[in-house]
Amino acid sequence: MDDCIQLQFPSRNCSMDFLHCQLQDKADWRWVSNKKKKNWRLAYLFSCLFLLLFTNCQLVSGKKWDGVIVTQSDYQALKALKHEFVDSRGFLKSWNDSGIGACSGWAGIKCVNGQVIAIQLPWRGLGGRISEKIGQLQALRRLSLHDNVLVGPVPTSLGFLPNLRGVYLFNNRLSGSIPPSIGNCLLLQTLDLSNNQLTGIIPPSLANSTRLYRLNLSYNGISGPIPVSLSNSPSLTFLALQHNNLSGSVPDTWGTNSVDPSYQLQSLALHHNFLSGNIPASLSKLTMLEELNLSQNQIKGSIPEELGNLSRLNSIDLSNNAINGSFPESLSKLSSLVTINLENNYLDGHIPESIEQLRNLSVLDLSNNKFQGQIPAFIGNITSITFLDLSENNLTGEIPISLVNLQNLSSFDVSFNNLSGAVPSLLARKFNSSSFTGNVQLCGYSSSTPCPAPAPENNLPSPSQGAVKHHHRKLSTKDIILIAAGALLVVLLILCCVLLCCLIRKKASSKAKTAKAGGLASTTRGAKPVPAAGTEVESGAETGGKLVHFDGPFVFTADDLLCATAEIMGKSSYGTCYKATLEDNNQVAVKRLREKITKAQKEFELEVSELGKIRHPNILALRAYYLGPKGEKLLVYDYMSNGSLASFLHARGPETVIPWPTRINIAIGITRGLCYLHNEENIVHGNLTSSNILLNEHNNPQIADVGLSRLMTSTANTNVIATAGTMGYRAPEFSKLKNASTKTDVFSLGVIILELLTGKSPSEATDGLDLPQWVASIVKEEWTNEVFDVELMRDEPNIGDELLNTLKLGLHCVDPSPAARPEAQQVLEKLEEIIKPEAGDVTTAPPASGGDDGAAAQAPAPAPAPPA
Repeated sequence: MDDCIQLQFPSRNCSMDFLHCQLQDKADWRWVSNKKKKNWRLAYLFSCLFLLLFTNCQLVSGKKWDGVIVTQSDYQALKALKHEFVDSRGFLKSWNDSGIGACSGWAGIKCVNGQVIAIQLPWRGLGGRISEKIGQLQALRRLSLHDNVLVGPVPTSLGFLPNLRGVYLFNNRLSGSIPPSIGNCLLLQTLDLSNNQLTGIIPPSLANSTRLYRLNLSYNGISGPIPVSLSNSPSLTFLALQHNNLSGSVPDTWGTNSVDPSYQLQSLALHHNFLSGNIPASLSKLTMLEELNLSQNQIKGSIPEELGNLSRLNSIDLSNNAINGSFPESLSKLSSLVTINLENNYLDGHIPESIEQLRNLSVLDLSNNKFQGQIPAFIGNITSITFLDLSENNLTGEIPISLVNLQNLSSFDVSFNNLSGAVPSLLARKFNSSSFTGNVQLCGYSSSTPCPAPAPENNLPSPSQGAVKHHHRKLSTKDIILIAAGALLVVLLILCCVLLCCLIRKKASSKAKTAKAGGLASTTRGAKPVPAAGTEVESGAETGGKLVHFDGPFVFTADDLLCATAEIMGKSSYGTCYKATLEDNNQVAVKRLREKITKAQKEFELEVSELGKIRHPNILALRAYYLGPKGEKLLVYDYMSNGSLASFLHARGPETVIPWPTRINIAIGITRGLCYLHNEENIVHGNLTSSNILLNEHNNPQIADVGLSRLMTSTANTNVIATAGTMGYRAPEFSKLKNASTKTDVFSLGVIILELLTGKSPSEATDGLDLPQWVASIVKEEWTNEVFDVELMRDEPNIGDELLNTLKLGLHCVDPSPAARPEAQQVLEKLEEIIKPEAGDVTTAPPASGGDDGAAAQAPAPAPAPPA
């Protein structure tokens, strides 16, 4: 393994080999005089002494170096790269003018035998371009420059690197087209150029590598057709081309490679393009396929019955196309299916009763089609369903009473059909009226749609009933006048009550406005009145929006919020996050949720009101939310000055050191917050990553994005789950269940603990292994010290036991079996046990910045453990 090179040779032999390398181009020793020989011997001894000292320094500092100075060609290439980069944060200070330390002290550089094999500089804020001189690094295997601000084209010279295995340039601002020369890298395994500004076509030559298993070109401006060569690549496992301008039909040549008929493709994402034509039947030959997403295109025709052969398929999304025909019966055979989304097409016919066989189904969206007939009662037997949308079809009959058996159902919509009869009372109580509107003959789902009283039983009248009928008579004119007068009096009384209520409310409103004006006048600018804890303050902006406050350190109006100076901090599947500076210089974090992914307004407000009540020192407090007149939704949080844990770990300068007490306290704080969510609020986070952990000025962690899944549609949550898997935090069972649990949260917590221990980002695979797999492989080889961040190893004699125990706990959390993982409370108890100080040696960390929430102080910094 390239990352585990060890120095095991005797120092003297090393020195001689080194000297031989340096002197091999000199004149022949046989022609040197005795005097010169004596001088050379002295030089030799000094060189040996220098090398021994230099080698020992490297061993003490923990750097991995094989004792060979970088070659001249590689040194010139690195100098050219530095010249083209814009290093505004000073991360490349170690790239000095001497090439002696390039393989031992230059940030982000790894070498073998004097040749550069890896350049790893993600999250460094690097600007500028990637120099074409990178093609001189003939031994380069890994290029990782993702999450920077690089511009310009992808270097064509990358195609001259015969050993290149991984290219990670995602989340930059690269432009131009993808160089076809990259197809010359026959050992290439991963190419990720997503989220840039690339244009042009996809070069067919990319499929030349027989080892390419991951290709991600999503979120660019790439156009043209999908190359047929990609559909014939047997090694490709992950193909992501979504959010581009691709056109033409989807190739119908999948799985037709006669040389190697075994195909490994597991995820195919082509959504949000301009693809047309039919769904190719040859997709059925991709027997390993688990996720298929062709949504948001212009695909027509019917759904091929052959897709029923994809026995491992757990998610199919064909929404927002022009697909017609009926629901294929063959899909009912796919027992592994978790998500079916056929929304907004032209499908008709009946919903097949065979759908009952999909016992793992969680999401079923057939809305906005032309389905007819009744809702199959057998759907009530699929107890795993959480999302069911059959709205905007031509369905008739009654809502089956069996649907009340769906105890996990959290989203239900049958609006705008031709349904009739009474809504089952349990469904009417659980879901609001918007789930049933648009069905004229449907009743019982709200107070304004009562069902008619049942008809009297058709029995023979008893004698007493007969007597009553005998005494019935017609109403006289006097009776009619009295009844009318009584009714008119009742109406007048009701009108008087209404007018009186309006008058009282108007008077109270005018008093409140007067009091508010007086309060504002008596406060200085930037010192607005603070609402009492637990109350809500609503105000409307001039544009007609609605702002709702929860308790917090200060109050602002909707106009203050909309006129604030905003700075983008990051983007996610949920939306964009901004740092907003208000007019009074107070700062808040504002998350603008993406349109069309949130629930309807009434459901949204009910859920967000509950989230606004959550208060804990390690959970980011939701302070307010804003609903705009055009449907925009903003969430307002406390602003955390130290940013996310991901940037704190991976985007710091070389002079910034994160000691072990800080790291373990962060881990404990995260675990405390997670325990509170699981035990007190009964909330599963579902997307716990280091990017969602924010740090205040004392580096105390607060968990962000808590409960956001409750505000989103099921489709939006599916995209978040997929993103978590891409970033390396998703538990292995997540891809099958699509349903978060406390155990999946603990898995993500374990990945974060390993991230704190190793200093490595889970979004970067190492030798094709994710972070938990890589750590497990190193520990299995008994190279445990190679796992830990070099910074931690400097203090290893004092904290060795704590590091090892924390590593064991992290590996326990990422156990592939959910049942084997501990609960968050058990993780917290173990962490506190690991850092428990000796008696009489208690220290206190700085208090958490909780404002008016009464945030408790974090765990005390651990006392140094005795040497192992």
